[in-house]
Amino acid sequence: MSTPPEAFYSEERWQNWIDRLKDEEIDPEDEDSARLLLNLQDDAAIAIAKIIGAYEEGDLDEEEAIEELADVREIVLSDVEVENEETAFLIDGVQTSLVCVFAAAEEYMMRGASEEASIEEYVRAAADAEAEEDFDAALGYCAQAGTRIVDGEDLDVSIGEEIEYGFVAEWVNGLDSLQSAIRDPEVIEEEDEED
Repeated sequence: MSTPPEAFYSEERWQNWIDRLKDEEIDPEDEDSARLLLNLQDDAAIAIAKIIGAYEEGDLDEEEAIEELADVREIVLSDVEVENEETAFLIDGVQTSLVCVFAAAEEYMMRGASEEASIEEYVRAAADAEAEEDFDAALGYCAQAGTRIVDGEDLDVSIGEEIEYGFVAEWVNGLDSLQSAIRDPEVIEEEDEED
């Protein structure tokens, strides 16, 4: 069964979120602003979770699933034109968090769940690698942690609080979105924000 193009995510959908962020005064300390940023991130993570689901159901083979993932990655990680520096910085943080979600999904579809360590051990290894400025290894460990989440293991988000702020902390934030997306892949309607 072939999946129609843009079935998982579209440029228009991403752009709608970005336009909303541009229109609002984004303050990360404000609950509504924080929720809007989180919804932007979770919405993309849900699309990624759906690609993984389609792959697991056999609706997509590995090559098709990786291609779909690449299409969504191109939309979500492309440069965003935002004049407000703070908003641009916050969107960049969301994109950084999602880098790990893409890496984890790809790792899972190509190699399955990583079984050498627990999520917590992978995250600690990633933090150690980041401290050594080995960012590729750090991302690799976080992606392996993500494969465990896809496989059903739970991420204890409190581990993110133990890590110094940096890439790994952002990536753990992304893994939290992946976990939510896999456990409850309900599409976030943009109108829901108005409640």
